[in-house]
Order: sequence, then C-alpha cells, then structure tokens
Amino acid sequence: MAQEAPQADSAAPQDESANTIVVTGFRAALESAVNVKKSAQTIVESVSAEDIGKLPDASIGESIARLPGLTSQRLFGRANSIAIRGASADLSSTTLNGRPQTSTGEQRNVEFDQYPAEVVNRVDVYKTPQANLIHQGLVGTVDIRTIRPLDYGKRLIAVGARGVYADLGKVNADSKDKGYRLTGTYVDQFAGDSIGVALSVAYSDEPYQSEEFEAWGYADGPNGNKVIGGIKPFGVSTQLKRLGIQGAVQYRASDTLMLTFDGFYGDFKDKQIKRGIEFPLFWSGAQLSPTGLETEGDFIKGGTFSNVEAVVNNHGYERTSTIFSGGFNAKYTGDDGWSASFDFGYSRTDRSELSLETNAGTGPGGGVGATDTLTFVSGKKGTRFTSNQLDYSDVNAIVLTDPLGWGGGAPLGHQEGYYNDRIIDDELKSYQLEVGKELEGGFFSKISVGLGYTDRTKSKTPDEYFLNLAGGARQLVLPQEYRMSATDLSFIGAGPILSYDPFQLLEDGVYVRTLNPSKDVPAKAYAVTERVMSAYLMADIKTPVGASELTGNIGVLAQNTEQKSRGFINLAAASLVPTTRGDNYWDILPSMNLSLRLPSDIVFRLAAAREIQRPRFEDMKVSLDYGFNTASGIVTGTGGNPNLRPYRAWAADFNIEKYFGTKGYLGLQLFYKKLQSYVYRETVPFDYNGLPVVVPPGVTDLRGTITRPVNGQGGKLYGFELAGTVPFDVVTPALDGFGLTGGVGYTKTSIRPGVGAAAEDLPDYSRWVANGTLFFEKWGFSARGSVRYRSSFVGQFVGFGGERELRRALSETIVDGQVGYEFQKGSALEGVSLFLQGQNLTDEPFVSIDPGAPLQIRNYQSYGRRFMAGFNYRF
Repeated sequence: MAQEAPQADSAAPQDESANTIVVTGFRAALESAVNVKKSAQTIVESVSAEDIGKLPDASIGESIARLPGLTSQRLFGRANSIAIRGASADLSSTTLNGRPQTSTGEQRNVEFDQYPAEVVNRVDVYKTPQANLIHQGLVGTVDIRTIRPLDYGKRLIAVGARGVYADLGKVNADSKDKGYRLTGTYVDQFAGDSIGVALSVAYSDEPYQSEEFEAWGYADGPNGNKVIGGIKPFGVSTQLKRLGIQGAVQYRASDTLMLTFDGFYGDFKDKQIKRGIEFPLFWSGAQLSPTGLETEGDFIKGGTFSNVEAVVNNHGYERTSTIFSGGFNAKYTGDDGWSASFDFGYSRTDRSELSLETNAGTGPGGGVGATDTLTFVSGKKGTRFTSNQLDYSDVNAIVLTDPLGWGGGAPLGHQEGYYNDRIIDDELKSYQLEVGKELEGGFFSKISVGLGYTDRTKSKTPDEYFLNLAGGARQLVLPQEYRMSATDLSFIGAGPILSYDPFQLLEDGVYVRTLNPSKDVPAKAYAVTERVMSAYLMADIKTPVGASELTGNIGVLAQNTEQKSRGFINLAAASLVPTTRGDNYWDILPSMNLSLRLPSDIVFRLAAAREIQRPRFEDMKVSLDYGFNTASGIVTGTGGNPNLRPYRAWAADFNIEKYFGTKGYLGLQLFYKKLQSYVYRETVPFDYNGLPVVVPPGVTDLRGTITRPVNGQGGKLYGFELAGTVPFDVVTPALDGFGLTGGVGYTKTSIRPGVGAAAEDLPDYSRWVANGTLFFEKWGFSARGSVRYRSSFVGQFVGFGGERELRRALSETIVDGQVGYEFQKGSALEGVSLFLQGQNLTDEPFVSIDPGAPLQIRNYQSYGRRFMAGFNYRF
C-alpha cells in the first residue's frame, strides 16, 4: 500500500520508575514482527531487521523464506524466488514501500537476490487483500519496507563487514572461493526533528560454486527399457557483484502534513563460467553394448557405450542489470478526522543477459574425430562414467571446432559457438490518491475512497550470432596464451577437461560473430504495455462486541485493464509482419477482513475476497510462428496470446491466533481458493484465413490449430498453516533467552489444464513447507539454528531445445546457523557485534527427475556450504 504500514509499538516496556528494559537483537526483531502481525487488519506475516540494516541473510529472499507458509526456489544456491502457500512465484506480487516494481527476469515475479538485506528495514507479506492494496497478488503480496528516518527518531551511524567462504572450493581455476560484503547506514533528524534523512549502502563481491549434472533425457532403449540418452555435466563458478543504495528524506511540513521522498538503486553483475562436457549417448551414433547391462525394472542403470564423440564446453554467462525505484508520498492527517494521501512511484529495470557458448572436440563435423568408450552407472546422483581412451584436457587432441556438425544450418555451414544476448527493458509508473474521513461512535471507524493508475511496458529484444573461428578455420589448437588449468569433472568420472576463457577469445578476435539471419530471432521479440485504472471504496471497522473488539475493513476495488502486445508474426516462406493486438477488460474485486480481538489476547480472523493475478508477460506476447504441416495436412502454429485474461479466484481465510503480549504468538490458519480462471497451454482450432500462408496446390481451407496459452476453468487451492513465535520465558523464567519461531504449512491444489483433462498439480507447488528457528539470546551472546523444508514439486525447466519442460523436483531441507556476541554497555567495544554464519550446512543438493521415474535423474546440483564471519558497529 502507498500508505504507511502499521508501525510496531515499542518493544521496550517501562516500569513506574522509568527504568527502561531494552530488548535488542533477534528477540527485538521478532517482537516487532509479532506486533505488526497482531495489529494488522489483514492476515500478514512480517520479518524485521534485528537492527536497522542488519537482517541476518545475504538477501531478503533468505529472510522471507523463513516466514510461515513461505519457501524459496534456489538459483545457483541463492534464494531467488518466493513461493507463498506452496504456489508458484507467478501467482504473487511484490511492492517496494507499497509501489509496484519492475523485474529483472522476463516475467513479473521479482528476483529477491537483487535486494541486499542490509538496505531493508522490514518485509510484510499480505496473505489476504484489502481494497486499497491495488497491486495485489492471487496468493499474496510481498511489501519491502525501507527506513523512514522520522519514524526511527534517533541518529544512527552503523557500518559492517563480513568475509564469505564457499567450501566447495574453486571449481574452475580462474574462479574465487572467498568474497566480502560491506555495509553502511546513516540516519538523522534536523530542524527540530522536522527533517529526516536516511541513507544505506551495501556492496558485495561474492563467489558461488556448484557441480552440476544434467541429463539430456532418457531414451527408449533395447526391449523398451529406458536408458540415458545423453548428458552435460558442468563445473559452475559465479561471481556476483551487487551494489544497493537506499535513501529517504522526510519533511514534516506541519503537524498535519508529512512529505516523503525515497529511492532505491541497484547495480547487479552476475558473471558465470560453466565448463563441462557433453556425451551424446543413445541419442547419437554411439553404440550401447548388448552385454554387461545392469538393469533395475525397465531401467538400464549400467553398461558400456562405444564410439562416443564428446563435446567439450567452455561457456560464459554474464547478466547485468540496473534497477531504479523511487517515489514521492504526501500524507495529510487533519485534526477534524479528514485525511488524504498522494503517492507517485517510478520503477525501471534494464537488463542484459548474455550467453556465450563455445565448443571443442576431437574433430569437425561429426564422425571425423577420435571417439571414446565409456562405462557408465546411473544412480541417485545422476550418471557417472569411466573413460577408457581419451584425455579431454589434451590441447592437441581437443581442438576448438564444431565437433558434431550442429552448425550445418549456419551461414558458413558450421559454428564453433553461439552468442545470445537477451535485452530486457521494463518501465513502470504508478499513481495513487486516497481521501478518508474518520467517523465517531458507529460501526465504521473510517471511510476511504481512492484512485490509482499504473502504466507499465516490458520488452524483450534478442541479439543472436553464430561464433566462427577467425579466417574461416574449421578447427584450431588452443593458442598457448589462452590455456588455463583444467577444470576437473571427476564428480562424474570424466576427469580434467580443456579450459579457457571464452570472453577473452571473443574479445581478442579468435572467434568472430556471424549474424543469425533466421526469422526465428526477431520473432522472439515482444513488447507488452499494460495500463490499469483502479478505483476503490473501503470502510474500516472498529467497534466493541461485549468485552471484545471487532476490527477490520470491508471494501471493493474496481480495475480496468488495457493491454497491448507488439511483436512479429513469423510466416513460413514470407516476411516478418509487425503486429499489435490486445484487449480491454474489467475486474470487480470485493474484499472483507474481520478480526475479533478478545481480552484474553486471542484474535479470530475471517477474510473473504475475489483475487486476481495478471498473466506472465511471455504468455501475452503477440508473436506467432506458423506454417503448413505436411504430416497433419493442416496449418499449425505456436505463439502467445495478447487477449489473455488474469488468473482469478474466490478466496476465504480463517485464523485463530493466541498472543503473549507482543512477545510471541501461536496461530492456526485455514485457507481456500477457488480458481475460476487459470492459464495453461492448449492446442486449439485457429482460422489462418486472411494471413499469408504458403500451402501445397489445391489447399484452400486455412483452418488449422495453434498451441498457445489460454484461460481455462482453473481448480482449487486449500490448506492450513500452523505457526508461532514462542519465547520460552512465557512458559518458565528459567528458560529466559531461549525461544522458537517458525511454522508448517500444507497445501492441496488441482487444476484441469484442458477441456476434459484430468486434474493435476499446479506447477512449482509444494504440498508441505516448513521452517523453524531455535534461538538463544542473552548477556550479549546469541545463537540460532534454522531449518526450512519444502516437499517435492513439479518444476518448470528449460529443455533441450529451449522449450519449457516439466520435471519433478525432489524435496529439500536447508539448514543454516549463526552464533554471535554483542559487547555490552560499559565495554570499551560497546556497539560492536561479532558473528559467524553458516548456510546450507548439510550441503543439500537440488535434484529433479522425470515425472514418475525416480531413477531418471535430470538435474543434480551440489552447491556446497557457505560461511560468513564479520562484524557490525553502530554508534
């Protein structure tokens, strides 16, 4: 919401003599979060900084993933996206200080590793909407809150530093296993506390390492048995450099008028080297020996392939992005009960994601170079090999070339690599105006009306080239000056491989770029513009019910959406046709949130609402690729759907919460959502009449089919959550300093992805999610251990041909820990705190399999453990 979220009451109670008992650190953060949850009118989860600028995780993704009912999807070991109530990140939304945000990816969901934890003051997750929450998501809305200096009310200068160590070591010789993070925060007030200034800066330069096995897939082998079709394992090294700056200026112009300017700037550079080897096996000219096969059921788990011609990969990926988000808020609170606010927000993201792939092998074109014989065993960690003949690090045997002739369709008839840059531009402007009037002595305590407007344009521009060796060469022995220490792939049995820096070879002209002239490239481009006009009416409720109190709100939000998609229609044997198409529609979204607050500190909550989530941008693209299919005898095509409507649902929630003052709580949450509209891909009839199509003589009927996203009937999502924060001193004073926070959630979902189709799980949905943190904090010492778990889910992956595939991701349990000491008042080092953190302490891998086939491992990624040691100093 553009309005300020409820402010936490002081967690420092005072006795009659005015001696203050100050609760600090992690316990103070929990008390602040509990107070936000208790006083909120909606069902909300919250995580607060231990102190300004001191959240305990690398990014806010890790912190949010510890909240009840939430979990994360890891990317190279980092918490990248958040799932609320087990559902996909596509079904939630994210705001910064109440304003909608652009995203660095191709879709709507914000990638949380863009936001350093040190520049964030609090994160609130709204599980139910209210009328003035105009940027809502279907399963929840994540609101990131930054510092408000006048609300903080004191001067603060804080600095911190930490070192980072990845215990997997240097997977590639030119990578690092150590890094660092630096932070600084300044908050102050001037002119009689009428002006406040806050500034936070965080910079990190950190390595991430992983060893990754990936299967091409599993083929139908001899006698119908499944057997490995091909593999591509990699040693992956990522260097993440991230700068985050957050600033705010507040001006209390009068007792009734507050003006706030705030902004966030992020500069993100993620450079990655992936070195590995591809073994084309059953899906190639390799031969599987009929003798010595080891089987389990209908799966061939061991044997020998001969005539294997491998491809040695040295790939580089570089993602750079800049984010700016800022705005202005004016809030008037009159003495006569009238109030008004105006909020303007602007967000922009510019991203470039370059994939640079280069290949080497024993000879050009396939069937020319030396081959290998491989003995293999497929198990729970993927497929492991023993190479019987070749040394893949021999610079004279492994040369830069097009080993298997994959570039036969390239302009030069061969390719030694590929250059693919995807450029994303995302710009968003938002406005919100609200006027309210407090009421006396009635059922309703306040009436608010408001208007909002959002204008967003997101575009994707592909820039693709074939890579060829300079001078038209078909193969080249790697020059001496580019040779590096070999990357060791012993984790899959391949041993060392030829290693070099592909970026350097391109920069020095060893490789040259040849434009890819295919119409498929510009046909991938799209731009989607979305304009949403919102109007809402909301009534706050605050009335006594006997000795209890009923609070909450009831309201309705009306939204008009105008969407347009611009792109190219790719016509077989014809020119690209620039096309603009779109739609205009209304949504009426009523909502109700009621909280019955008993004198015994028990709160009953009931919420009901109609909720929406706008579709993925990729699904809304106008781009269309079609032609006459000689096999089926009709015109067929694939593409997006610029007329796509949102996901829509009716939802109901019921909570029972028991609070222990503001120290802690226990709660049971029940929820149910009926998805009336869901987006899925389906092959449907399509009339191509009026569009130019090249067809065989005599064909006049241009009615065919198209595979694209459509709105379906949806399904159901329901479940429960048990959650709480319990300091053990509420049980017995003997356990003062100890406590537990966390929760467990169960969600059941089903959708029908087509007319008459059987019900199936939502993608990216986990049935069970759980997390817990056991902590001790007293006398300056602190220790905590955290566990988070998500059960298996059907994940969406990029397949062999670049298409999306569904694979079953296995369950995972992540264990983290931290110990620390804060020097106490009177010490010469007062204000200094020291800490040691460990992440992924059990080295939990990420594993995916083909659905229904537990032995068919598609991905097995090991990230290793991460350790951080550092200090914070505040004065």
